[in-house]
Amino acid sequence: MIVKVLLPLILAFIMFSLGLGLRGRDFSRVLKFPVAFGVGLLNQVVLLPLVALGLAHAFGLSSVFAVGLMVLALCPGGVTSNLLARLAGGNASLSISLTALTSLLSILTVPLLVAFSVNHFMGEDAPAVDVTRLGLTMFLVTAVPVAIGMALTKRCPALTEKIAPGVSRTAVLLFVVIIIAALGKNWEVFWDNLGILGPVAVLLNVVMLGLGLASSKALRLDARDATTISIESGVQNGTLAIAVGGIVAAVEGQVLPPATVPAAVYSITMYFVCVPFVIWRRRTMVPAP
Repeated sequence: MIVKVLLPLILAFIMFSLGLGLRGRDFSRVLKFPVAFGVGLLNQVVLLPLVALGLAHAFGLSSVFAVGLMVLALCPGGVTSNLLARLAGGNASLSISLTALTSLLSILTVPLLVAFSVNHFMGEDAPAVDVTRLGLTMFLVTAVPVAIGMALTKRCPALTEKIAPGVSRTAVLLFVVIIIAALGKNWEVFWDNLGILGPVAVLLNVVMLGLGLASSKALRLDARDATTISIESGVQNGTLAIAVGGIVAAVEGQVLPPATVPAAVYSITMYFVCVPFVIWRRRTMVPAP
């Protein structure tokens, strides 16, 4: 029930909240800052999975946890990255555009790379991953809700402005519900492996935030863009990762399997890393003219 109905519906609602307020210009706006967008896309699509792959091998994660970490790394940023970028004084427009485009791109990249990760870490024990089915499911629970949110924003701006705060709060609440459900279902697994999954999740976050700043500095981006690139590189959509892990495992009849635990752990530790980072960037940010 959870995997087949409730989990996809919750994810769809969260993605709807992302689409609510998005406009077509958010996708074309990247042309205004092509360098910043390019480095953000490279960090998230290429560097992040490579860092996660390195951490999985360095810490000797079990195949199940390694796959879970890779699923997390393959997922784009979510609504949280937009909020954190805004709070940190970053370029909110760049953050929204990156999230929107990488979310659409993930419909193609995530199924293929998840299949690769499952086969790489599990070998002969790897479950069959139906790439087409996973891609279609992601399209239905990510792209379609975002499109509905955008359509509502365009046709009924007054209504959108009225319901947006409530939708946003509900999305946050549902995000918390997903994390609690994933941890509750695997509490013993979570508790027994927190000593290794916690450091891995923190390191993934810290390394990617650092790479985001370093790559931005190398390309001489301004502080606002650098802050945004760093957050978009280091903050992932934990809800989507849990949903993808659940969808893959649903083939074997599992509900919120252990592979979802890394994403659940990350979704908690992320705030211990990102909140201080946001405060630091906000204090050092030069106010925009």
